[in-house]
Amino acid sequence: MTQRSQSRELYISIPSRSYYTEPHINSTSTRQRDEELIERGDAISPTRASIVRMLALLCACSLSVGSHYASYTLGPLKSRLAREINTSNTEFSLLISAFSLNSTWTPLVGGLMASKLGTTLTSIIATGVIFVGQVLLLVGDIKGDVRLMVFGLFVFGFGVSPLAVVQESIIVRFFKSHGLGVSMALGLVAGKLASFISARTSLPLAERFGRHAPFYASTFLAALSLLINLVYMASSKWLIRGSGTVLLEPSEIRSEARRRSLYDLSEAQALEKVAKKRHIRFKDIPKLGDIFWAYIGLNILCGTIWAPFTHLAANIFEKRYGLTEHTASTQASYLLVGSILLYPITGFMVDRMKHPQAVLRMFTLSSVLTLFGYAWLVLPPAWTGTPSPAVAAFAIGIGFSPLLLVVLVPQLVPFKFVSTTLGVHKSMEQTGATIFQTISGLVLDGDQQVKKGGQYTTQQLLNVFFAFNVLQLLGIIGLSHLDSRRRQAAETIGNTVGDEEDAERESEESTFTGGEGDILASEIGPLCSQDPRKPLLGRRHRADSGASFFPSSCPPQGVCGHSEIRRGRIFVCLCAMIIGSAWILFLSTAWLRLRSGQERDL
Repeated sequence: MTQRSQSRELYISIPSRSYYTEPHINSTSTRQRDEELIERGDAISPTRASIVRMLALLCACSLSVGSHYASYTLGPLKSRLAREINTSNTEFSLLISAFSLNSTWTPLVGGLMASKLGTTLTSIIATGVIFVGQVLLLVGDIKGDVRLMVFGLFVFGFGVSPLAVVQESIIVRFFKSHGLGVSMALGLVAGKLASFISARTSLPLAERFGRHAPFYASTFLAALSLLINLVYMASSKWLIRGSGTVLLEPSEIRSEARRRSLYDLSEAQALEKVAKKRHIRFKDIPKLGDIFWAYIGLNILCGTIWAPFTHLAANIFEKRYGLTEHTASTQASYLLVGSILLYPITGFMVDRMKHPQAVLRMFTLSSVLTLFGYAWLVLPPAWTGTPSPAVAAFAIGIGFSPLLLVVLVPQLVPFKFVSTTLGVHKSMEQTGATIFQTISGLVLDGDQQVKKGGQYTTQQLLNVFFAFNVLQLLGIIGLSHLDSRRRQAAETIGNTVGDEEDAERESEESTFTGGEGDILASEIGPLCSQDPRKPLLGRRHRADSGASFFPSSCPPQGVCGHSEIRRGRIFVCLCAMIIGSAWILFLSTAWLRLRSGQERDL
């Protein structure tokens, strides 16, 4: 089905056969696959397309530099803030929790915004909000007003997670069939590099130029990210055309449909159908299966043991090992260096690994390394003497595992759910981080009541970190077990397929281009495929030729059976309750423990 214009041709590609069929848009003569709206002009050379993709990647990486730098400015300054403006452990934890609090729900909105408004407009909104929040944080620091600083970080947090979802969605869009693992790794490395530079330089900046210097630097970088975002917005259409990107977003498809309705009603209606299919239906989240929810639970535990420790590490090292403030902050900054080195390597490996459970085994290795780091810190400092082995183990452990959480998503869900699934993943990870960050401050301030000194409460906190890390390791083992059972069931079903259906599947495979379908088509093989690399949610047997792989029409006997859907609804309610508890904990603690300048004797 084509409609020619003078300069370019836009068309919908409809193969005669497909794994994925949608009965509500099928014609009587052919079974349509997920229609792809493609802008086709002159032939684009591979070299030019690669260069343009690199430019798009550079823009995507630059979007989050300001937010990542600002996020890790406070950790090394904990002791200095306590000394100069008399902040307590709880007030410092509230500062950290303030910018992650909104990340308990904004990733969900960010995914929906990216689908409805498009990644370009969503990123402009996110970077603008981040800049405003950073300005409020700077003003609060200048005035010595912790409450204003908390409010600034609260505003700041509105934009952080939507921007991260948008950044990852942009990379998936441009690189879904051009080395997605490495590209995603480079995108995340940019943010990790900014975080490491922030942790490494914030205290030296404060020592050399005064307490406000790190906040001026982070405000400048937030403004720079906003400027680069405006440049990307102005050039996004050129980047899409120049890179040969064929997958348009729902907002773009709807816009094209409105334009085409002026001269071709039938094609406009077809385009609107594509946009409707691509639009994220949040109610389908419960239908993504048990393994998806096991993955979400793992995210909560990861948020609990990763982010809070990286913010508190400098102060813990200083008090527990008797280090100077500068030495402790330097040691703590090395916790973030592992990601800079290991993300590209991990991305390269993910793109080439063939073992079906290779990613989960890497997760297990990561958990063991962080567990060793916590075990070292739990031991009496008189025995260990230095935090260096723990720093090395922890830096390697979290040096690649966050990337694994991201690259799993395109293997778990169809392309139209990628943005929302990334949002759920970030939402629950940040929920775990927010809850435990707030509790950490309360635990560390416990020495004011028990009068046993800071060493006692620090030991308590490290014990809790260690216990949650054990739970994370058990969760990974459980997820691997579920995955193994799912694969065995999938292979059993595949062995029952008859010769006639095998021939049909081979015919369908021969018509698939591998580059223009949704992400699942490029990542997932059929159940009976000899390719050992199958994702967690392997493709099920299609008993009915009219059934769709997508969650919206999963048959009861597939991975989205009635019992799994019921459990999914329960998990949705539990997640909502956990997010609500994070808000209640933060707001009640802020109401009771945040003090004015007069109360802090300023």
